[in-house]
Amino acid sequence: MISKKAKYALKALKVLSEKYESKQPILIADIAEQQSIPKKFLEAILLELRNNGVLHSQKGKGGGYQLRMPPEDVTIAKIVRIIDGPISPMLCVSLHFYGKCDDCVDEKTCCIRPIMEKVRDANLAVYEHTTLRDLMDKEEVVVG
Repeated sequence: MISKKAKYALKALKVLSEKYESKQPILIADIAEQQSIPKKFLEAILLELRNNGVLHSQKGKGGGYQLRMPPEDVTIAKIVRIIDGPISPMLCVSLHFYGKCDDCVDEKTCCIRPIMEKVRDANLAVYEHTTLRDLMDKEEVVVG
């Protein structure tokens, strides 16, 4: 499950992706209002994305945030890793955040690890092949 923080990041990035071609920075307040994201929380998220090279910020009049690269060059996997860390369900199957399980005697004989590798691979198949450009084509459905 992705965190609420990652969900907000993706929603904000959808807005920034839609404005990428205009080269105009977007104010945090405008994104927060449009996507119903708490402004202070969004500030922290966008700063983290900027510090990881996804966004560019501009201060002063006419300032705000914008994507540093085209939406089709930013995968959902990249964003989820920045915000939430490992995509894999267990550290012992993580490609970027590997860690040995405390209670595991031998990874080669572990009966859970092969299943978790399949779960990781299934998630990665979607996350690595879906970009911010793909989000632009999706409309949010509000269920009342």
